[in-house]
Amino acid sequence: MGPFVPDLISDQLNLVVALAIGFLFGFVLEQAGFSSSRRLVGVFYGYDLTVLRVFFTAAVTAAIGVLLLAAGGLLDLTAIFVNPTWLTPAIFGGVLMGLGFLLGGFCPGTSVCAAAIGKVDAMVFLVGGVLGVFGYAELFPRFAAFADSTSLGPAKVYESLGVSPGLFVLLLTAAAILAFVVGGIVERKVAPDAAPSRLFPVKRHFVAAGVLLAFAALAAALPDRKTRLVAKVNAPAYVPHHVVKPMPPDELAFRIIDRDPRLRVVDLRPEAARKARPLPGTIAVPAGEVLGKEWRSTFSPRMVKKVLVAESEAEAKTAAYLLVESGFENVAYLEGGYGSFERTVLSAKAPEGEGRFAPVVERFREQARTALAERVRLERAAGTAAPKKVKKVQGGC
Repeated sequence: MGPFVPDLISDQLNLVVALAIGFLFGFVLEQAGFSSSRRLVGVFYGYDLTVLRVFFTAAVTAAIGVLLLAAGGLLDLTAIFVNPTWLTPAIFGGVLMGLGFLLGGFCPGTSVCAAAIGKVDAMVFLVGGVLGVFGYAELFPRFAAFADSTSLGPAKVYESLGVSPGLFVLLLTAAAILAFVVGGIVERKVAPDAAPSRLFPVKRHFVAAGVLLAFAALAAALPDRKTRLVAKVNAPAYVPHHVVKPMPPDELAFRIIDRDPRLRVVDLRPEAARKARPLPGTIAVPAGEVLGKEWRSTFSPRMVKKVLVAESEAEAKTAAYLLVESGFENVAYLEGGYGSFERTVLSAKAPEGEGRFAPVVERFREQARTALAERVRLERAAGTAAPKKVKKVQGGC
């Protein structure tokens, strides 16, 4: 299941649903003929391109569905796991797997599907695959350097092309339709009497292609939920659903030193800034991820005051408004940003504009500087770990 927001079902029920979907997926593969090694290798010889059609259909359906769910605020894209890419090993592995596919007539997934209905060749293929896994594990130290080379991290195609996700999905849909048309022509040329495409209802397929392109265009045009919320909270006439007040630096310092159990300080600053100028007792959350599913437990407690700290007050205020617009309550932001906190609480300058209370304020700030520095020292010595993030949803075949 995907990282839905809000959580539609529990993690335990997720496993049950995933198992049911797995059985259904296997049934669909078998019904599509993917238990036949002859049909599967037809994509290499050109007489049956069903595999190509199924793969493109799955990719386009998933891509459009993901964009539409994200636009509706039902899917958290940041929580989806993206497999890291090692370019040269991936190319080599793809060629090797394609050769195995061609010789054996199956890929790992389709071999399980065929073995489930009793096909002996698929069972032999599975045994070979398991032996290959053990062999790879045993020999891995010999080619570990190659396997770890040319790392690109969690690369995304649309980022590499410099286009938006929506435009990429629209282009992918157009490419899929073109592949279906060209594939049908190739099939009918290679196997004029047995090509699956010779029986396709042409008019119906044209209508289906038009509907598919319309859905892809809609998904490309709709802004994702986060983009809409950012535009909404930055509008001049925006009024938050709940009161969002700034917290003065002195109050924040006092409540941190006092270890207020009803205070939760969230540091939105970049990692380098947090390390260079640490603020004790905080939870580090990347500024662009405050709406991420993995941080919901951080902002959910209604009776706890969540104070957002950023380099600037405007950045913290925008994040606070985003949280309020998403249904969170009891949110505040640091007045003046972290720079104001440094100039007032952490600075050695005497307070201005405090009148007869200036000596008291100055004395408090001196004590606060010492106490905060000690807290930072203790946290560094203890190696305080960052809050555990929710694992990203992993998948794939």
